[in-house]
Amino acid sequence: MTQVFSVHPVDPQVRLIRRAADFIRSGGVVAYPTDTSYALGCRIGDKEAADRIRSIRALPPEHLFTLVCSSIAQAAQYARMDDVRFRTIKRAGGGDYVYILPASREVPRRLQHPRRRTIGVRLITHPVALALLAELGEPLLSSTLQLPDDDYPLNDPDEIRSRLAGRIDVILDAGPCGMEPSTVVDMTGDMPVVLRKGKGSIGRLGLVEAE
Repeated sequence: MTQVFSVHPVDPQVRLIRRAADFIRSGGVVAYPTDTSYALGCRIGDKEAADRIRSIRALPPEHLFTLVCSSIAQAAQYARMDDVRFRTIKRAGGGDYVYILPASREVPRRLQHPRRRTIGVRLITHPVALALLAELGEPLLSSTLQLPDDDYPLNDPDEIRSRLAGRIDVILDAGPCGMEPSTVVDMTGDMPVVLRKGKGSIGRLGLVEAE
């Protein structure tokens, strides 16, 4: 049975965030709001929950998840950053970007790119997601909530409930949010390379916006 917790989008209720975190610790999958759209999340080490997300989204086994982190310091535990990468990410900020970085030893091998040994990290700024991460004390293994054959991610909690009832454990309903995807940036080379242009500004990465 899917639980729906109606949370305030700016000041989420602590008791509801704690209940959602308890579900995640017990192997649950949560739908939660991000700075761009709703996403599905579970614990990093929970392979069964990750497989459930793959099934919901009809993702291939080689699909790579993102680690959603509360801060650049937390992200640095799972992704290796030199001074240049650190400054670039700090300047660009979080929320609107996914950064592809070399994975640290803290990341299970099955979550890394099989050849490049990289991991995607995202620094979240949405208050509900931040509260959930603070309660968990660790990042979320996450994937955009975009269902097979849909052109856009789901952003309406009522639609999420109607389409995923019984398939996920918790919906953190903070009202509708956006549908524009994040900007994905490869940070493994000497210069950032934009793999997908989304909500995040190219200029904040120190790159020139295309006209």
